[in-house]
Amino acid sequence: MTIRLTAQPLTLADLRRIYQGGVTLELDPALEAPLCRAQQAIDAIVAGGQVVYGINTGFGKLASTRIDNDHLAALQRNLVLSHSVGTGQPLSPAVVRLVMATKAVSLSRGYSGVRPELVQALLGLFNAGIVPVIPCKGSVGASGDLAPLAHLACVLIGHGQAMLADGRVVPGAEAMGEIGFSPFALGPKEGLALLNGTQVSSALGLAGLFGAESVLAAALMSGGLTLEAIQGSIKPFDARIHAARGQAGQIAVAGAVRALLDGSAIIPSHADCGRVQDPYSIRCIPQVMGACLDNLAHAARVLAIEANAASDNPLVFADTGEVISGGNFHAEPVAFASDIIALAVSEIGAIAERRLALLLDAGLSGLPPFLVRDGGLNSGFMIAQVTAAALAAENQCLANPSSVTSLPTSANQEDHVSMATYAGRRLADMVDNTAVIVGVEAMAAIQGIELRRTAGTPRSSALVEAEIARVRQRVDFVDSDRYLASDIETMRQWALAAALPQALLSILPSHAEATL
Repeated sequence: MTIRLTAQPLTLADLRRIYQGGVTLELDPALEAPLCRAQQAIDAIVAGGQVVYGINTGFGKLASTRIDNDHLAALQRNLVLSHSVGTGQPLSPAVVRLVMATKAVSLSRGYSGVRPELVQALLGLFNAGIVPVIPCKGSVGASGDLAPLAHLACVLIGHGQAMLADGRVVPGAEAMGEIGFSPFALGPKEGLALLNGTQVSSALGLAGLFGAESVLAAALMSGGLTLEAIQGSIKPFDARIHAARGQAGQIAVAGAVRALLDGSAIIPSHADCGRVQDPYSIRCIPQVMGACLDNLAHAARVLAIEANAASDNPLVFADTGEVISGGNFHAEPVAFASDIIALAVSEIGAIAERRLALLLDAGLSGLPPFLVRDGGLNSGFMIAQVTAAALAAENQCLANPSSVTSLPTSANQEDHVSMATYAGRRLADMVDNTAVIVGVEAMAAIQGIELRRTAGTPRSSALVEAEIARVRQRVDFVDSDRYLASDIETMRQWALAAALPQALLSILPSHAEATL
């Protein structure tokens, strides 16, 4: 499909599609006029001899240094090259696609003073499946994501590297040739416009959000499976309980689990079992997962706004000819949003790990110890739970907020920074960790359900039984000890990309934006 960049903001659903790939982008012709007006305002400033930051001055602590007009092209080129100091592994192509798209959106707002051709070149690279090679480390999330965005800009001026659609890594000039462009000689402010902005931090936060949504939905499925495996109670999911409290996420989660288990014959089969209450990891799924959902919804709102924002500096107001310095490049909103996502992802994994431990404890679950026959000879899921515990503990460390960390840069001109880029970057590891935990829980819960089954045993709901069948196409019942690492990897992938029922997906921010 084609997504057109217009004066209207991209939706979270649009951004998810861009992240997943398989779309092309086009610029609404109506946006070219405001782009040109802003560029003309820059040209008028240069022609009139005004001294304006970012146009004919140095940068950062060197802002008071005036640059002659005949050196302005070199000023912008030097800015891009001097800031290309990233290190670490390259960002994933999916994240870079979001970076390119949101940078194009930001520039197209008409506040940056760049030529329409620069935006078209970005879209040309995107549509050709060409992604600049951007090292993942080197930004403190203020003054924009300077180093990573410089590596993006390098390709536009014929330097740096880019990966073609076939996976080959080529010099920037060759990548530009692939889309029929010569490398740009940047005009006044164009280099700074490319480097300033929160697009890398925002893209990493969005990638973390989309991953968090996937593991939250998968954890609701695994939680429902566990409830059935231990013959838990559905009563704590009664709508009246959650309406009495009023928390929106809690209400939504309880409703989703009720819909998931609607029609289960297992639930009424143990109505008179005598158990009074289930442990919190079962009984409080709506309260815990609902709080996670509320926080993801808040982070989604912040990131959706930021993905459509003009976060350049200075900004050009073409209607008055003014160029005003500010601080929209400071990524504090993004840092907070990513930290909030980290808390939610950690808690999704933490409560899932507790449910997994519950399944393996014969005294609580009523199932064979460690979910395997011939225990002692077989260890079953014993050490899979150890892995889950290790990952839950790792997530608890990674969930420490990044936004409260600040080190001054640029000789104290940039004396408070957001650290938003790391805040977003660590989410990928956290989501993967939680996907493993949730995947192992689902596999263990299905094992528990099947250990109870005999001829004529009640079955769960149609939705749950369909998911059990889908999982069984991926991994087999653990009849005796075997190599489990490959099964765990399969279930990690399931947790990240399972085709789950609409009842679960519909509560997610990027799937149900009207509810945000």
